[in-house]
Amino acid sequence: MLRVLSLAEAVESVIRDGDSVAMEGFTHLIPHAAGHEIVRQGRKHLTLIRMTPDLLYDQLIGMGCADKLVFSWGGNPGVGSLHRLRDAIENGWPHKLEIEEHSHAAMANAYEAGAAGLPCAIFRGYIGTDLPKVNPKIKSIICPFTGETLAAIPAHRPDAAVIHALRADRTGNVLLEGILGVQKEAVLAAKRTLVTVEEIVDDFGPRSLNAVILPSWTVSAIAHVPGGAFPSYAQGYYTRNNTFYKEWDAISRDRDTFLAWIKTNVLEQGPEVFAMHARNMRPAAE
Repeated sequence: MLRVLSLAEAVESVIRDGDSVAMEGFTHLIPHAAGHEIVRQGRKHLTLIRMTPDLLYDQLIGMGCADKLVFSWGGNPGVGSLHRLRDAIENGWPHKLEIEEHSHAAMANAYEAGAAGLPCAIFRGYIGTDLPKVNPKIKSIICPFTGETLAAIPAHRPDAAVIHALRADRTGNVLLEGILGVQKEAVLAAKRTLVTVEEIVDDFGPRSLNAVILPSWTVSAIAHVPGGAFPSYAQGYYTRNNTFYKEWDAISRDRDTFLAWIKTNVLEQGPEVFAMHARNMRPAAE
C-alpha cells in the first residue's frame, strides 16, 4: 500500500544540499509546489537541470538555491527574460551562477541516455552552431560503422528528479497524460524521485493514448498536492494562469520586490495555497 508523505517530508527525503536536480514539465505539470518547498527548506548548492527553465527556476536561482544551471532555453514564455537568472549571471546576485547551455535535442537525448543507463548521448546535432565553442562538454565522435561525425554529450543522471503528475494509485504507480515533456526520462535517469500529484485514486480508469504510467518502483516519494503545478496547468484539473506569467516580469525585475513576493507567497505559505489558486482556475467546462 502506498505511503503518501507530506510535501515537506517528501522534499526532505529526496532533495539534499549539493544535489543535481531535474525539475521537468513542458508548460504543463511544472512542479511549482515542490520547488517552493525546496526554497522553504533552504536547499543550497544545487545543480538545476531543465530543458526550459522558466518562473520556478527564476525563483530558485533568485533565492540562492543553485550554483549551476544546465539548460537549453531560459525565459518567461511569451513575456521575456528571467530577471533573477539574468541578475545571477550578469551581476552575481545573490551569487555567481555557472551555466551549461545545450540545444533542446541535446537535452532530450541526454535524458534518454541517462534513462537507459548509458554514459553519453550520441545524436546528430549542433551543426552550424557556436555552442560547442562555449560548452566544452559538447564533443564529436566518428561513427565506427558509417564514418559520420556525430555529436556527443554526457548523459543526464541527476541525483534527484521532481515532477508533478495527475494521479497516483494506491500501490504507487503514477499517471501523466496531456502535453508531456521529458518527465518519464528524467524519472528513469534519476537516483531518487519525488512526484507530487493532484489525486490518489483506486484505479486510473480510461486514459488517452499518450498516457504515461510510471511504475511504483521508479518513484521514491509521493506527495498529494492538489494544485501543485500552479501557475502552470494540469490537464482536466485547472488551466494555466497566464496573468501571473505577465505579472512575474515586474515582480522579478527588482530585487526587493522579488524578495518581498517570496516572503509573502512562499516562505509564509504552505502547499495548501496551491489548491486554493487551482480552484480558481478550473476549466470552463466544469
